[in-house]
Amino acid sequence: MTTTITPPETRGPAAAPVSNSLTAGKLPNGASWMVLGGSVLVSAGLFGVIAFSGAEFNWVGTFVVAALVYVVTITLLSRIVEGSRRATDRFVTALVTGAFLLAMIPLISLSITVVTFGLNRFDAEFFSYSMRNVTGEGGGALHAIVGTVLMTGTAALISIPIGLMTSIYLVEYGRGRLARGITFLVDVMTGIPSIVAGLFAYALFAIFWGPGTRTGIAGAVALAVLMIPVVVRSSEEMLRLVPVELREAAYALGVPKWLTIVKVVLPTSIAGITTGIMLAIARVIGETAPLLIAAGFTNSMNYDMTEGRMQSLPVFVYTQYANQGNPPEAYLDRAWAAALTLILIVMVLNLVARLVARFFAPKYGR
Repeated sequence: MTTTITPPETRGPAAAPVSNSLTAGKLPNGASWMVLGGSVLVSAGLFGVIAFSGAEFNWVGTFVVAALVYVVTITLLSRIVEGSRRATDRFVTALVTGAFLLAMIPLISLSITVVTFGLNRFDAEFFSYSMRNVTGEGGGALHAIVGTVLMTGTAALISIPIGLMTSIYLVEYGRGRLARGITFLVDVMTGIPSIVAGLFAYALFAIFWGPGTRTGIAGAVALAVLMIPVVVRSSEEMLRLVPVELREAAYALGVPKWLTIVKVVLPTSIAGITTGIMLAIARVIGETAPLLIAAGFTNSMNYDMTEGRMQSLPVFVYTQYANQGNPPEAYLDRAWAAALTLILIVMVLNLVARLVARFFAPKYGR
């Protein structure tokens, strides 16, 4: 066998290395943080120079300008070193992160403000006394807390069975025009203003008990009108996530449809349904307008849902702020403490929803 060796001078030029846009270059680790720090320093220096002229140092402007400088700088550096693809990725990442931080600013500010002012009256008296015969300092929100629990609990008892049964019908039985009509009505109810629900409840009970009647049960009905579409939508989505194979396996064993729903479909989706119900309760527990119309407000304790006006925490906050007496600081302190109490109740409901979703999920079942 003869082997032919090509002389070096007759060989062609060496092939140019193929560049890969994904690995051609990379900014060093921590480059984003260094650019961010430099942007903050540049922005702070700029506004510091302006402050020397007699103006007050602008912290908001400092962070806004720093964010803009960071986005422009990191995008240009990445385009030069890493290429256009990585630069676009860094640009979008910076925008998404900035949007997240922008959304967190009012939330953090609100939480700090409510906690700071609410702790002034977050004491035992606030949770054990009502406002009956109290015109200045002292008093509490026990009547409002009781009213909130009673009206929200009654609204849950009304709306949860109706909403759950409606979602079961839409997923398991609903076909044709009736199902489409129910879906359309649920969508419309989701978007109605809350004050319309209050007017509906007030008009409904005015037919039986006369005009001007305001009771706790009317407030509960108003809240139930707002809760039902939320429960229907959340439960419907959870029921649709149950695999069809589970239903078919039950049918193959001769299990009737209603028993399949009770024993297979509902246990499989119970975690998501419970989470949706808790979120629906948290959504209506802070409503003010419908309760002002349907339940009114009072300074006394009222445990009877069908007789007399009933106070709630959102309405308590509104009345304490709108009808300030002497000294006004006492009324404002009670309003902030009630707002903090309401936030804590909503937080507890969300934590309960998360715990239910964790422990009752199908993967933890037997």
